[in-house]
Amino acid sequence: MSFDLLSATCPVCAHSVAARFFPAGEQTLATLAWPASAQAARDLPRHTQDFVQCPSCSHVWNHRFDYDAIPYASNPNRMFNNGGIWKGHLAATRDALLEHLPTSPDVVEIGCGEGHFIRGLAQARPGGRFVGFDPNASPETGKGVEFHARLFEPLTDMAAFAPDAVLIRHVLEHLTEPAKLIEQLAWGAAASGKPCLLFAEVPCIDRVFETDRLADFFYEHVSHFTTESFRELMSRAGEIVTLDHGYDGEVVYALVRLSVDAGVQARARAAARFSARSIVSRATIAQQLGELAESGKRVAIWGGTGKAAAFIHQFGADAQRFPLVVDSDPHKAGTFVPGTGQKIEFRDVLKASGVDVVVIPTQWRARDIVAEMAREGIDAQTVMIEHNGSLIDFAAQAHPY
Repeated sequence: MSFDLLSATCPVCAHSVAARFFPAGEQTLATLAWPASAQAARDLPRHTQDFVQCPSCSHVWNHRFDYDAIPYASNPNRMFNNGGIWKGHLAATRDALLEHLPTSPDVVEIGCGEGHFIRGLAQARPGGRFVGFDPNASPETGKGVEFHARLFEPLTDMAAFAPDAVLIRHVLEHLTEPAKLIEQLAWGAAASGKPCLLFAEVPCIDRVFETDRLADFFYEHVSHFTTESFRELMSRAGEIVTLDHGYDGEVVYALVRLSVDAGVQARARAAARFSARSIVSRATIAQQLGELAESGKRVAIWGGTGKAAAFIHQFGADAQRFPLVVDSDPHKAGTFVPGTGQKIEFRDVLKASGVDVVVIPTQWRARDIVAEMAREGIDAQTVMIEHNGSLIDFAAQAHPY
């Protein structure tokens, strides 16, 4: 049998090719519509369900999902299961978590719903700080725990709340970008400097492949995790301490030490340093250009498109102070610098009018351009390029070009 493939990016591993899995057609919402009458139920809008599978990590998702179709703001997603086996699973989960928590822990639950699980933890560890986040509150949500009726923002909230553990139970399957949340939690923990555990749990569809059951697939669950795809997602959060199944294999959960690879952190710190230097460089070169404009010297910028145009933008080389822009390409002559509007002249205009300073934004072409100037009899007192955060004299100062 041939492949039936389409272009779709996996929300777990970012693989860009997906295999068609279950074309479920158009269906109404299954858990969050809450129709008040039979007619209202029949009149509910229908949404496209076209489930695909990632051939790389095995994840299954509805690639036609539209998050705006879900009325989370008015109808909260509440789990109700009063069965003894499920209660036993919840108790076992709570006890397993407690083994990893300090005496007075700081715990955050993302998507806490009515808050029954985090309340149970709070009752077992009096004296700790237990915080629930959910965009929708119910009358029970805030009882016994601190509650915030909003989304959790990992890159800022991890530092603000400094949790010992973050819980995400039966939330990831509702997200269009679960990897985004998981990776940001890891970065938030790394930035805060405080060790933090992540506990995550989702429904597991491993049994779907054994039984061909289809009732698992409804619109509100955009993602459907296999053990393999869940493991892949958790590995993006840090070191997996435990990954196992509960409720007769119908859920898969993991305990993870949130962390970011040291090399990746080093690259982020290097980016931050570059960002800080770029602010200084822009100010320095803009000042140098201002001094050139005030000097009375005739200044030409060699190049008016692409990276040369970027140079003009970055350092504020406006048309009033720097009207003379030239290029080696005669086809660009008569066009204008994007954004600032200088008319681009062919380089031969410098033969007749002369020039004191030539600024070459494209450093790697500077040697060729200087040779071209010599060949064409274009003489300038100074040729300047950008290097290490300032404009330097191409002939007199050290540089790698």
